[in-house]
Amino acid sequence: MDSKSAYFRGIAGSAGNIMQGIGGFVFGSENSASSEDSYVERFLDRISNGVLADDRRAAMAELQSLVAESSSAQMAFGAMGFPILLNVIKEERDDVEMVRGALETLVSALTPIETLHASKNAVQPASLNSDMLSREAESISLLLSLLSEDDFYVRYYTLQLLTALVTHFPKRLQEAILSIPRGITRLMDMLMDREVIRNEALLLLTYLTREAEEIQKIVVFEGAFEKIFSIIKEEGGSDGGVVVQDCLELLNNLIRNNASNQILLKETIGFDPLVSILKLRRGSAYNFTQQKTVNLLNALETVESLLIGGPAGDPGKDANRLSNQTALAQKKILDHLLLLGVESQWASVAVRCLALRCIGNLVARNPQNLDALASKQVGEEPHVEPALNAIFRVLIRTSVLQEFVAAGYVFKCFCEKNSDGQALLASTVTSDASLSSHATLDVGVSMPFGSMLLQVLISTEANEDFEACSRAASVLSHILMDNVQCKERVLRIELETPVPTLGPKEPLLHRIVKHLALSTSARNTKDDNPAISTGESYTEQLILKLLITWLADCPSAVNCLLDSPPYLTYLLELVSNANSTIWVRGLAAIVLGECVVFNKSGQNGRDAFAIVDAISQKIGLTSYFLKFDELKKNFTSLSTSSHQRKPITRSNTASMAETEDVIENEEKTEDGHPILVEIFDSQFVNFLCKLEGDIRERVVDIFSRTKDKVTVLPAELEQRDGEIDEEYIKRLRSFVEKQCSEMQALLSRNAALAEELVRTGGGSGSDSSQKPGGSSSRERVQSEALRQDLQEAALRIEKLKSEKLKIETEATNYRNVATKLEADLKSLSDAYNSLEQANLQLEAEAKALRKGEKAPYPDIDAIREEAREEAQKESEAELNDLLVCLGQEQSKVEKLSTRLKELGEDVDALLEGIGDDAGLPEEDDDEE
Repeated sequence: MDSKSAYFRGIAGSAGNIMQGIGGFVFGSENSASSEDSYVERFLDRISNGVLADDRRAAMAELQSLVAESSSAQMAFGAMGFPILLNVIKEERDDVEMVRGALETLVSALTPIETLHASKNAVQPASLNSDMLSREAESISLLLSLLSEDDFYVRYYTLQLLTALVTHFPKRLQEAILSIPRGITRLMDMLMDREVIRNEALLLLTYLTREAEEIQKIVVFEGAFEKIFSIIKEEGGSDGGVVVQDCLELLNNLIRNNASNQILLKETIGFDPLVSILKLRRGSAYNFTQQKTVNLLNALETVESLLIGGPAGDPGKDANRLSNQTALAQKKILDHLLLLGVESQWASVAVRCLALRCIGNLVARNPQNLDALASKQVGEEPHVEPALNAIFRVLIRTSVLQEFVAAGYVFKCFCEKNSDGQALLASTVTSDASLSSHATLDVGVSMPFGSMLLQVLISTEANEDFEACSRAASVLSHILMDNVQCKERVLRIELETPVPTLGPKEPLLHRIVKHLALSTSARNTKDDNPAISTGESYTEQLILKLLITWLADCPSAVNCLLDSPPYLTYLLELVSNANSTIWVRGLAAIVLGECVVFNKSGQNGRDAFAIVDAISQKIGLTSYFLKFDELKKNFTSLSTSSHQRKPITRSNTASMAETEDVIENEEKTEDGHPILVEIFDSQFVNFLCKLEGDIRERVVDIFSRTKDKVTVLPAELEQRDGEIDEEYIKRLRSFVEKQCSEMQALLSRNAALAEELVRTGGGSGSDSSQKPGGSSSRERVQSEALRQDLQEAALRIEKLKSEKLKIETEATNYRNVATKLEADLKSLSDAYNSLEQANLQLEAEAKALRKGEKAPYPDIDAIREEAREEAQKESEAELNDLLVCLGQEQSKVEKLSTRLKELGEDVDALLEGIGDDAGLPEEDDDEE
C-alpha cells in the first residue's frame, strides 16, 4: 500500500473509535455490536490489503450484504469504510466489478434500515453516513465523473448514490454540484440513456431543482422541456406510470414562480403537449386509477402555476399571467377543465377541486375568458346547461368542503372587477311566482341561474337546510361585491310570506336575516342537546359576509334592514352572545357599524345616533370595539396558519391510501379551516380593516356630540321691541348659560366613556375573560390619552369662560365711557346755548343804548360776527378733541365686537340706542 492508502487507513482508525462509541450509545452497548464491527473491520482489511483479486471481490460482496442488513454494520462502516471504498473507486477504475461493488456498498450504507426496536428519536446510521460523505466536495466530483463510464451498473449505482445523498442533504448537494464544471450537464445527458438510467436521473433532477433557481436555469438551458414532454409522450401521457409523475414534478419545479421559464416554455414547446395530458374521453368512467389521478393532479398544478404567472413581487407578473391565460384559452383548455371539474363525477375529489381552481384562475380579470365562461355550455344533448349553473349545482350539493370552496372560488374570480358579469347574474335573480318553498333544484336544468340561487335562499326555512342557504349567500355576496347597481336591484326583490293574506311581501334582505337568526337558534339548540350530533358549521359567517357586502355603500339596504326593529335587537344580542364564535361576534359588530356609517335616515329611533345609543346601552362601546380587536387578532392567526397547497411529490403520495388525502389533509388546521380561509381572503380582510376604521371614527364622532344640534333663530338674538338693555342682556346670558350646560353634559358623557375605557380589564361578561392580556395596557394608554384630551378641553372651556367674562366687563366699561361722552356732549351743547343767549342779550342792550343816547352808532353785525367766530372756534377745538377720543374708542369697540361675535353675542343689539340723543344742535343763522 502507498502512503495515501495509509493516510486513509489512519483516518478510518481514528474515526472508528468515535463512531463505535456513537453506535453503542444509539443501538446499545458496544458488546451487542462488536461482532458486526469485527466483521466490517475484517472485510475492509481484506479489501484494502488483500492480494488476490477474487478474495477482495468476495470481501466486497460480503461487506455489501452485511451493511444492507445491519444498522450496526452501517454505523461501523461509516466509521471506517468511506476512505477505503472511495480509494477503490478512484484508484481501480479499470476493475469494473470492484467499482460496482464499492458503489453498491455505499448505496447500502446510505439506505435506512427499518428496525422494530429502534427509538423514533434515535440517530439513523444512514443519515450520519450521508452527512459524512456529502461534506467532502471531492467525493461528489468523483461520483459525477463515474457517469461517463461505459458500464451500466456503474452509472446506475452512481445515480442511486447521488439520489440518496440529495434526499438527506439537498442544499449541500445542490451547492456541491453547482461548483463542479458541467455537473448538471452530465446529469441531463443521462436523460437520453437507457430507460432505467433515465428514470434514476429524472428522479435525481426532481430533487436537485427544488427551490434552486440556478440549477433550474441550467436544466432549462440544457433542453429540459423537450426531453420532459418527449418522455411523457413515450410513457403514455396521463395513463403512464410513476415516470410521468416524475416528469411533471420536474416540470413544476422549473416553472413554479419562475416567469422567465414560463415564457421560454410558451415560446419554444408551447402549451399543446401540456393540454393533451388533460384530455379525457367522455364516458371513461373507470379509467381513473390512483396513478392517473396523481398524474392529472401534477398536470393541473402545472396549469395553475402558469395561470398565476409568477411570484407576487414580480412587476411582470400580470402581463405574463394574461399572456398565459390567453394562450391556454386558445388551446380550448376550458373544455378540458370543465370536463374534469364538473362533468366527470368519477374523477377524484382532489382532481375536481384543482380543476375548478384552474377555471377560476383562467378567467380572473381576463375579459375574453370571462365572456367565454359566461356563454359556455356543458353536458350532452338533450341535457345541456350553462357552465355557471352546473358549477352552482356542484357548490350546493357537494358534501366535501374543499369542493364547495373550489366552486366558490370560480364565482369569486368571475365577479371580481367584472361589473358586466355581476349585472348579468343579478338580472336573473327575480321573484318568480312559480317558485315555492318546497321546490328543489331538480325541477329542470333549464332553470335560470338567478332562479336557482333564489330557490336555495327561500327554501331554507322549509327544510332547515341552513348550510345550503349560507352557500348560496356566499355566491350572492360575490355578485354584490362593489356593485351598487346590483345591490339596489336585488334589494327590490320581494317574496311572498308563508301566509300571504296576513301581511305584505317580505324583502329578500329580511328573509336572509331571518335565516341567520334561525341558524343561530338551531346551533344553540344543538349545543344544549349533546344527543344531537354537531359538526363545525360556518353558516352564520357566510351569511354575515353577505350582509356586510350588501350594506356597504348602500344606505337603502341599511334603511331596509332597520325597517324591522327586531332585526336590530337580534344583531345586538348576537354581538354580545358568549356562545357565538369570535368570527360571528366580530362580523355582527361590523354589520352594526355599517348601520351607523351608511345610515342616511332622519327618522327618530332609526338614525345613526339611535344605533350608537343602542350599542352603548346594550353592549358598551368598550366591549363593542373589543370585538374588532379580537377579529383582527384572528385575522393574523388565520393568515399565519393558512398555507399554500404543498406540491405533489412521490413522498407525499406514496404514504396516502386515497388520493383525496393529498388535498384534504393539508388544510385541516384549527384556525386554517378551508371555509374560513375562503371567507377571510386578503381582499375581504382589507375591506374589513378599512371599514373598521370608518366605524370607529363615525361612532366616536356621534357619541361626542349631542343628538339634536342647537339651532337658534335669528330673531332670538335680536333685541325685541320695547325690551330694555338689561332684560336683553339677561336673556342673552341665559342663552349662553344653556350652551355652557350642554357643553358640561358633553364633558360628563365623555368622562363616562373614558372611565369605561379605563375599566376594560375589570368589566363583567365574557368579553373581559376573552380579552387578550396584552390589550389591557393598550386600552389603558388609549384611555389615558383620551382623559388628557378631555382635561385639555375642560381647561380650554374654562379659559374661554374667563375671557368671555372679561370681555363682558370691558363692554360694560365702554358703555360707561360712552355714557360719559354723551354727558360731555350735552354740557357742551348747553354752553353753546348759553353763549347764544348772552349774545342776544348784548344785542338788546346795544339797541337800547342806540335809542336812548346820541352816541355814535356801533357796528352790531361786526360785533355779532366776532362773537360767533370766537364761540365757533372754541366749540370746534373741543369737538376735535372729542372726535379723536371717539375714534380711539371706536377701534376698541370694533375689536370687542369681533370677540363678542365669536362668543355668540349680538353686538348690534347690545349697542342699540347708544348715542341717539348725542347730536349737536344746529346753528341758528337767522337774525332777529
